[in-house]
Amino acid sequence: MSEVDQLCPNCGLCCNGVLFADVKLRKGDDAKRLAELGLPLEKKGRQQAFAQPGGCFDGKLCRIYAERPVRCRTFECGLLKRVQAGELGADAALGTIVQAKRQVEKVCELLRGTGSDDERLALSHRYGRAMSEPVDLSGGETSAGLPGKLMTTYRDLMQTLQRDFLK
Repeated sequence: MSEVDQLCPNCGLCCNGVLFADVKLRKGDDAKRLAELGLPLEKKGRQQAFAQPGGCFDGKLCRIYAERPVRCRTFECGLLKRVQAGELGADAALGTIVQAKRQVEKVCELLRGTGSDDERLALSHRYGRAMSEPVDLSGGETSAGLPGKLMTTYRDLMQTLQRDFLK
């Protein structure tokens, strides 16, 4: 079993809106075909792009994997690269994925507490919306402290993602 087959279906952070908010199409992508396959495209500046979480991602796998966009074909996270290079074992990498997904779930739980529970949006957009809302001091210490807790938890997640997935 390849490293991709071991790690990627257990992760999905590059497809579920955690690592990226959107993916721009590149030379070689057939925008018409991708749209036919169910990938909702939109204009981002001069380029076509699709928002994450990807419309073809089922939570584990991409429904259009064989015809996925060039950027999706060429992206390899830092964790996968380290396993492929023999610097890290697959079991350790799977443990890192589990840890990162727990951190994501903690952030999502806090976001739900702020009312920012639209899981069709990338995590960074949900976080940005929640942090731009005024703090409700009438709800007592719990609601007043929520933005600070969310900020700290999100920062910790971003550090993990930067260290283990985006290098």
